[in-house]
Amino acid sequence: MHLAISSIIRAFGQLADPAILRVLAKSFAITLGVFVAFAWAIVQSLPWLLGEYLDLEGDAYIVIGTLIAVLSAWFLFRVVALAVLQFFADEVVTAVEARHYPDAANRTRKLPFREDLGNSLRGIGRTLGFNALALPLAIVLFFTAIGPAIVFLLVNAVLLGRELTDMGWLRHRASPQDSTPVGPFERLALGGAVAGLMLIPFVNILAPVIGAAAGTHMVQKKMKNNHD
Repeated sequence: MHLAISSIIRAFGQLADPAILRVLAKSFAITLGVFVAFAWAIVQSLPWLLGEYLDLEGDAYIVIGTLIAVLSAWFLFRVVALAVLQFFADEVVTAVEARHYPDAANRTRKLPFREDLGNSLRGIGRTLGFNALALPLAIVLFFTAIGPAIVFLLVNAVLLGRELTDMGWLRHRASPQDSTPVGPFERLALGGAVAGLMLIPFVNILAPVIGAAAGTHMVQKKMKNNHD
């Protein structure tokens, strides 16, 4: 837990770094663009999908489509933001290592586009799959009020911990068979903290980049400890 907290604090401390700000700007702009395009597609398709069943004015479709898009953004922001961040993870890792771990920066491997795309798609698949598996349990716990929130928070903490530490680890591992030096409970602590940040309005925009930077710190500290 201490490693995750100290790594997140150091990640917050680097938010003013121009390289980190560039990643924030690019990833947020693309993520926003994805949801705007999705909202436009929903609004345009609703009359075709519902026109035979509902007699609504054009503005009503806009209101319904916008509501669907906003709710989708609320639930899917983490999935889309992390998928987009995968393509800029090299820049986050490089910025953190250049400032804090200059020796490691010289050994960082830049992932080719195909590998980045594969990691992103696998991450989306894991997110959708694990959340789908958790859904029956969440339904059972629905009447406890807080039960479903705890279930999905734990599931996404596990997923986030893996995704965010992998961004730093995959660029240093010698072969695909090498396992990450960051332990499962340390990944869970990081994922839980970042999942919590994603629930806070405006902070959730920063959370994926903060998580990627913190994951890089954790990987580097564990690698250093293993070498000592």
